[in-house]
Order: sequence, then C-alpha cells, then structure tokens
Amino acid sequence: MEKSELLDVLNDWNFWRKEIDVGIRREAIVKKIEELSKAKEIAVITGIRRCGKSTLLLQFCKYLINSGIRKEDILIVNFEDPRLKNLNLDLINKIYEIYLTELNPSKKHYVILDEVQFIEGWEKFARFLQENKKISVFVTGSSSKLLSSEYSTVLAGRHLDLEIKPLSFKEYLFFKDIELKKALDISEKRYAIKRAFTNYLKEGGFPKVALADKEKDKRDLLDVYFRDIIIKDIVQRYNIKEVNKLNELAKYYLTNVSTLQSFNNIKNILKLSLDTVERFSYYLSSVFLLNFVKKFSYSEKEQILNPRKIYCADNGLRFSVAFIFSEDYGRLAENMVFNALNKKDSEIFYWKNQKQEEVDFIIKKKQKIVQAIQVCWYIGNTETKKREVEALVKACKELKLKEGLILTEDTLSNEVVDGVKISFQPIWRYLLGYN
Repeated sequence: MEKSELLDVLNDWNFWRKEIDVGIRREAIVKKIEELSKAKEIAVITGIRRCGKSTLLLQFCKYLINSGIRKEDILIVNFEDPRLKNLNLDLINKIYEIYLTELNPSKKHYVILDEVQFIEGWEKFARFLQENKKISVFVTGSSSKLLSSEYSTVLAGRHLDLEIKPLSFKEYLFFKDIELKKALDISEKRYAIKRAFTNYLKEGGFPKVALADKEKDKRDLLDVYFRDIIIKDIVQRYNIKEVNKLNELAKYYLTNVSTLQSFNNIKNILKLSLDTVERFSYYLSSVFLLNFVKKFSYSEKEQILNPRKIYCADNGLRFSVAFIFSEDYGRLAENMVFNALNKKDSEIFYWKNQKQEEVDFIIKKKQKIVQAIQVCWYIGNTETKKREVEALVKACKELKLKEGLILTEDTLSNEVVDGVKISFQPIWRYLLGYN
C-alpha cells in the first residue's frame, strides 16, 4: 500500500485531525485500562467480538488527551479496516515508520493495535516497542489465542491481560439512563429496573444492541454479530471448509444454553464425527462465544468423563438464533448468572450426586470451595422449591458450607434447612451487588 493510502486509513481511526465519538463511558473498565497503562507492560485486551474493546480504548485515549497527552502521541491501528491489505509484520512496520515521520511523536507515546490476531508475529513487534523503545503498547483481539503459550513465550511475562465482556446489568441500566448511586435508589426505581431486567434477560448486553430502539434492529445486529463470529473469527482464521456443520453446532449450543451436553451425544444428534465436534467446540470457546463447565469432583478423571454444562457469552446470542418464550427464562437467567460469576479469580463447577440431584454453581477460589448457588426462575411451586432446596442443602453439607444461595425471579427471604442457611434473592438484585 502507498503511504498516502495508509495515512487516509490512519486518519480515520485517530484523533489527530478530528474529534471521535467515544460513546458512553464504561467507567470501571476504563479505570482498569488506566491502571494497566501504569504498569509499563504490554496490555493484552481480549473479549468476544462487539463487546466494546475498541470503544473502551477510544475512551482511554480521550482520557489521555484530556490529561494533557498530545493527540499525535497516540497511534491507533484497526486491522479490521477492509482497506488494509496484506496483513503481515511488514505492514505494521511500515505503518509505524510513517507514523514516526509524519506525526513526529514524543519519545513517550502510545501504540494501540486493534484486532491484532490477524497479524502473524505481532507479539515480536509489540515486545520490540515495549522493551527497546519503552513505548506503551495495547493490543486487542477476539481470540483467547492472544494469551496462548506461543505468544506468552515471546512476550516473556511482559504483558498484563484484561478480558472485556458485554455490559453488566448495572452498566446496562446506565446505558438506559437508570443510574443507581445508592441502595435507596433500588426502591425508588424498582419498577423501571425490573422492566429493564426482563429486556436484559432476553437481549443481553452488547452495547449497540442495548442502545437500539427497535426489536428488529436489535435482532439484525445480533444476527450480524453471530455471523461475524463464525465467519471472521473461526472460518477465516482456521480455514474451515465445513461451514454449515460449524454453524449447526454453534446454533445447537446456543439453543441449549444452561444444559448438560456431551460430545458423544452431540455427535449422534447432529451426525458429526467426534473429532469434528471436539475441534469445533474448541474453536467456539476460543473466540469467547461458549464456556464449558465441568462437574465438581476431587477426581480429575470424573471431571473429564462427565458431561459439561454449556453457557454462552451473552443472552443476546441465544436471541439471535431462536425466539425466546417465557419457559426459556430459567435457562437464560442461569446463563446470565454464570456470566456474572465468571471471573478470573474463580473456578466454576456444577454439582451432581448419584441420585441426579443437581446444583448449578459451585464456586472455587484459591483451592477452596466458597459458595454454592442454585438458579430457579420460579420458586412458587412447592415441589420445585423442595427439589431445589434439598439438592442445595446436600451439596452444602458435602462441601462443608454453612449456607447456600438460591437466585429467583423475585423472592427475598431466608430460612434454615437441616442446619444450613438458605438465602433467597432476586436475580436482578444480586446482579446489582445489593446482596
């Protein structure tokens, strides 16, 4: 590409000659990025496509500019721009040389490489900037392979990582102009919160989807997101030929979120080979679309042999492949709770005994079981409540926990069963942190 062509592309993505709309600021995450920037390491920011990685980095850049950093001291390169051809290490070097000669940045400047997984060898360039030039480097990508061992070896521990997710429920409310500054706001805005919760349950938390007004627009966006994840993040990256089979498997998983699945069973249902199911499932996980949760056991062999529970990154992706009915709310609620619990410092399992009694989530931190959580949308039925409570009590006793938590549509109470304290909380309230 010619120098003038590259400058045209760069000018469109940078603050050098114009103002850029940075959207609604996600305060807590921007502050995390600010903290990463102070560590003098390469910041690797990952997450599912369209969760807001690029926008968050624009918000961080705006913070830098407002703090006194020159606009010319920030370089943003978006490798998904279709005008960029022959994506390789030579292209990065050429872009950087043009930036140095044309913008004349200060010795201390910032380089942001957006969706960098398209460039083979990016990690060598990032390390060179960080180590030899003392430049602040940020890279983003929609693949967990950015943190794989092959990259970590080259980066040699010189990176810090942050996974971005779609909007939390509290962020979703903020996007809907429902701001909660104190616990008392819950009572005052209770009905607005619950209406928003029902929408969040169905449409999920992708930022642009949250801001769209019409259901058709939301569904159209989600359709595009799903298609881009499949085609751009998996098919093109892994050179997949059997696109229809990959599509079929992905839709099967999304339609069956929060259920137990085994690769052997799926193989028979979809008429695929076991190797294909295992390989495609790994790809779907590597782009943050799916999570596979193991059964809790002290035996690693038992964990491997038992079916796994399937969760997707955002309820909106379930909405993209199938219409949602009220009977789906329980599984959607469980999927939503999983995403809230799925944090870097925790391991998540499900629990099941020989009587097939089940508890949705067992949370492990630093080799210690810290919590058992059951998700049950409607607890009003006596038999349902009895089943959920009994399973939770048995799990708590086995795991030596003094209390368990049941998250429901709208129940707030406590009771003691067989010496175990059982707390009932509305899911929406739990997600807001007012436990």
